[in-house]
This record gives sequence, C-alpha cells and structure tokens, in this order.
Amino acid sequence: MDAILQILVTGLTLGSMYALASVGLALTYGTMGMFNMAHGLFMTIGAYVCYSAFIVFGMPLSFAVLIGIAAGGVVGMAMHLLIVKFMLHRADFQTTIMVATAGVAILLQDLILKQYGAYPFKQPAQIEGQLTVASVVVTYQSIAIMTFAAALIGLMAWLLTNTRFGLAIRATAMNQDAAELMGVKTEQTYLQVLLIAGVLAAAAGILISSLASLSPDMGTNPLIRAFVICVVAGLGSVTGAGITAIVLGVMEAAIGYYIGVRFGFPTMLGLVILVLIFKPAGLFGKQGVVRA
Repeated sequence: MDAILQILVTGLTLGSMYALASVGLALTYGTMGMFNMAHGLFMTIGAYVCYSAFIVFGMPLSFAVLIGIAAGGVVGMAMHLLIVKFMLHRADFQTTIMVATAGVAILLQDLILKQYGAYPFKQPAQIEGQLTVASVVVTYQSIAIMTFAAALIGLMAWLLTNTRFGLAIRATAMNQDAAELMGVKTEQTYLQVLLIAGVLAAAAGILISSLASLSPDMGTNPLIRAFVICVVAGLGSVTGAGITAIVLGVMEAAIGYYIGVRFGFPTMLGLVILVLIFKPAGLFGKQGVVRA
C-alpha cells in the first residue's frame, strides 16, 4: 500500500507538469489547427527568464516565477504577430506553420545556447523539505508543483467556461466562419490562445526544471511527451489532454517503480501506436465526417 501511495504522489507530480505542457498545445491545435513546434522553447524561455530574474537581477523568487511565466506569454504573442498571422489563411497552413515554428524553435534554442552556454544550471525555484504521511514521503516541492499546476489549469478552465473571452475561443474552435459571422474577432482570439499557451508552457518549464535542471534543449523531451498526450487524448481535446496527462504520469511512475525508469517513455510511445490503430481520433476526440 505504501508503494502504491508513493507511486500516486510521484505520478500526480509528473502528471501535473505534463498537463501544463500539453493543455496549451491542445488548445492551440483545437482552436487554430496548428501544431506549434516551438512549444518546447516556450518552456525553456520561461525557465531561463525565471532563473535570470532571480540570480542575475536579484528579484524575489515569487516575482521571478511570475516574470518567467509572463515571458512565455510574451513570446507566444510575438510569434503570432510576427509569423502566424501572415500564414493563417494559407491553404497549406497546417504544414507550413509546423516548418515555420520548427525554425523559430531552432533559432531561439541557438540564442539561449549562445547566451547561457550548454552547461546545465540549477533552477532556484525550489522548496526544501518533505512531509511523511503513513510512511509515504511527499516533498514540499511536489506539493507546490501539484498546487501550482492545479491553480493555473483551474484558472484557464474557468476563463474558458465563464467569460466572453472563453466563449469566443470555444466558438472559434467549433467553427471559425460562424464565429466571425457572430462578431468574434478570430485573429484577436488566436493571439489570446497563443498567449495562454505560452503562459502554461512557461509555467511547465519552470516546474520541470525545478526537478531536473536548466539546459537549452530542456524543452525537447517535454514537447514530445506533450505531443504523445495530445495524440492519445485526441488532438484538440483540452479536457482530454489534462486527464490523459495525469493518467500517463501515474502510469509512468508505476512502470518506473516496478520495471525501470527507462521503460516509462517507450511504453507511452507503444500506447500511442495502439491508440492510433484502434481509435485514430484519440480517447476523447471525435471522428470527423467528410461528405463529398
């Protein structure tokens, strides 16, 4: 029983970070039909800005975390204004935007490498200490990660379901043309979606680096995991991505405990193959019907 509880704690911690990383990616695809290859760099930028704000500029840690999160939103908005908005109405948008955002990712990673070097840094956004409950060890860092991730995702869910801003996003995701006829400014909505995705990704980057370390390529592995989660959930399913992230986080923790850490990610990839074979639209996705 103690082992199961420890696995749950570890899995929920991993799942919380995966959820932050994948929900923004799912929201972007669901609203814009855009797979953002620079999403992992949003995580990296958020983590490095937090590090710089605290270490270089001596800001309080809580303020440094907020600055790091805001940096992700700013980069998301900048990418929309400088690149995405000029490609939105192209017939081959889904393909060309992948190439364009991959180029942005390479450029940003190279800039980070030149500025900070390849040597990994320790993320200062850490809370020391642990709590022992019935022989189960729970670190304060894990509690902070789960609480912070739940608060951010809860806030996003509230915005999407209880505000005109969220209604506009959901209407655009359902049918862009109908939303425009109802007065929704879809280009403004796309800007807001990339802002939200950047904020969530930057927060995920800060949390992930607090357990691992800072490096220019730190966003690559979380991006792959986020993509796996979105495929399993169903591309564009925001709620499904959050639920799937938690389930896969617990599954990865269980596999790491009973079989070995190195088998966790290959098992997730195997699950993707099974889902694509038996349920191509994903566990929470809907199969589209096209009539000639």
